Amino acid sequence: MAENGAHVVIADVLDELGTSLANSINGRYIHCDVSVESDVEAAIQLAVTWKGKIDILYNNAGIGDVGGSICSVEMKNVAKLIGVNVNGVVHGIKHAARAMIAAGNGGSIISSSSTAAIMGGLGSHAYTLSKEAILGVSRSSACELGIYGIRVNCVLPHGVLSEMLVDAYRGFKNDVTIEEVQQKVSENASLLKGRCGSVDDVAEAVLFLASDKAGFITGHNLVIDGGYTSSSIGMTFIYRDKISKSELP
Repeated sequence: MAENGAHVVIADVLDELGTSLANSINGRYIHCDVSVESDVEAAIQLAVTWKGKIDILYNNAGIGDVGGSICSVEMKNVAKLIGVNVNGVVHGIKHAARAMIAAGNGGSIISSSSTAAIMGGLGSHAYTLSKEAILGVSRSSACELGIYGIRVNCVLPHGVLSEMLVDAYRGFKNDVTIEEVQQKVSENASLLKGRCGSVDDVAEAVLFLASDKAGFITGHNLVIDGGYTSSSIGMTFIYRDKISKSELP
C-alpha cells in the first residue's frame, strides 16, 4: 500500500515491530487488540485525524488453533477465535463504514478469510467457523454499503508460506522446518507444482481490491490458492490419455 502512495496506519498488538514498520513507511502505529471495539474505533479515528478521512480498511488480524474432533471442541477456544477473527472484522467494518459514510467519498474494505471457509478439511472446526462468518458479514455489508460507494470484499488465501502456516504444521510435528513446510505446500497445496503462495501474492490481491481498478467489484471472495479449491487434485489423472490401474482410486 505504502509503495503505491497510500498513507498507512498500522494497528496491531506487536508494538515494537509495528512501530518500526510504520516509521519505515512514514506511517502511523497504534496498539490495537481487534477483539476490543474501542481499540479498533481509536485506530480508525487516528487515520481520520491524521488525513481527514479513511479510504481503505484491510482487516488482516487473525489467529488459528490446532485441530481436533467436533466431539471434543473446547468452547473457550471457539470463543477466542470468534473474538479475534469475527468480532475484529465486524468492529473494523462498523467503524470504517461510519467514517467513510461521514466523509461521503466511498471506500474499500477488504477482510482476510481463508479457503477453510469454502472447503472442509483445511482448518479446525473453530477456525473454519470463524473464517466462514467473515464471508457472510462481508457479503451483507456489501449489500448495505453499496449505496454509499463503499465496496466490501474478501481475500481467501491458501498455502501461503506464513508464520501462521508454519505454526499450524508444528502443531502436529513440532520440529518441522520452514523449508519442509514449503516443500509440502509446493508439492500438495496447489495445481501449480513447485510453487507455494507468498505474502506478496496476498498483498497484490489486496492492493487490487483496494484500487480503482476494482471499482465495480464488491461482495466478492477472491481466492488466492493456486487453483487448489477449484479441482480434485487427486483426480487429475483422468486428463491423461493412458491411465495405469495403479492410479485408479
